[in-house]
Amino acid sequence: MQQTIKADTGWRIWWQLTRPHTLTAAFAPVFLGTMIALTYGDVHFLLFIAMLSASLLIQMATNMFNEYYDFVRGLDTEHSVGIGGTIVRNGVKAKTVLNIALTFYAIAIIIGVYICMQTSWMLAIVGLISMLIGYLYTGGPYPIAYTPFGELVSGFVMGMLLILIAFYIQTGTVTTEAVLISVPSMLLVAAIMMSNNIRDLEGDKEGGRKTLAILVGRNNAISILSAFFIVSYLWIIVLIITGQLTPWSLLVFLSVAKPIKAIATFRKHTLPLEVMPAMKNTAVTNTLFGLLLGIGILIGYLL
Repeated sequence: MQQTIKADTGWRIWWQLTRPHTLTAAFAPVFLGTMIALTYGDVHFLLFIAMLSASLLIQMATNMFNEYYDFVRGLDTEHSVGIGGTIVRNGVKAKTVLNIALTFYAIAIIIGVYICMQTSWMLAIVGLISMLIGYLYTGGPYPIAYTPFGELVSGFVMGMLLILIAFYIQTGTVTTEAVLISVPSMLLVAAIMMSNNIRDLEGDKEGGRKTLAILVGRNNAISILSAFFIVSYLWIIVLIITGQLTPWSLLVFLSVAKPIKAIATFRKHTLPLEVMPAMKNTAVTNTLFGLLLGIGILIGYLL
C-alpha cells in the first residue's frame, strides 16, 4: 500500500528543516562534558551557553547540507519518508536551504571566536575541522554519509569530541576520565545514524550509497545497533566498578526501555514509515542517557 506523506506548512517547514530529533546529539554531549568539568572546578555559564549554541547551529547546518545534497543528488522525492525532503515536498528553494546552512555556520564561527578568546585559539583548528566534517558528511564529491564510515565519524565528532571540547573550555585540559566517560555518547550518536540508515536502507541502495547498514545487511545492522546500546550501558557499570564514576551514574538505566523498544520495532517492522518510532526512541535514548549521566555525576559531586 502506498504511504501518504502529509506536507508541513508555515513555521513547521522551517522547524522540520532543522531535523529536531537529531539536535539532541548536540545538546546531550555538551551538557555531559560540562557536568564532568564541574567535578574539577567552577563552571563558566556563559562558555557553556556559547558552546551549546555553536553546537546546535553546526548540527542544524549539517542537517541542512544533508537536505540540500540529498535533493541535488536526487535521493529525496515528494514520497520520501521522514522529515527530510523539505525541498521537494514543501517548495523551499534549494539555494535558500544552502544559504541558511552557511549563515548558521557563520554565526557559529562568531561564537567560536568568543570561546577561543576566553580559552585557547587551538580550539579554532578543532572547530573548523569539525565544521568541515559536518559539510563533507553529505557534501563534496565523496560524502561521508554515503560510506560505511558515517556512524564512526558522526559518533566521534558529535559524541566524544563535543564532550571533550565542552570539558576543555571549562578546565583547560583533557583527562583520561573525560575520554572514558565520553565513549557511550560516541556510541549513542552513532546509533542515531545507524537507525537512520536502517530505515533508509532500500532507498539508499537505489541512490548508490554504500552505508554500513547496506554492506552488512538489515539484520546484522540491527544487531550492531543493539551492540551500541548494550556496550553503552555496560560501559557505565565498568566505570563505576573501576571508580571512575559513582553509583549515582546508574541513573542512566532509567532510559533503558527506549533502546529496547527501538530494537523491537526494527525487528518487527521493515517499512520506513513503520520504523519511525524506532528512530525516535534511538534519539531519545541519546538524550536521556546523556542527561541522566550528567545528573548522576552532578549528584555524586554534590554528595
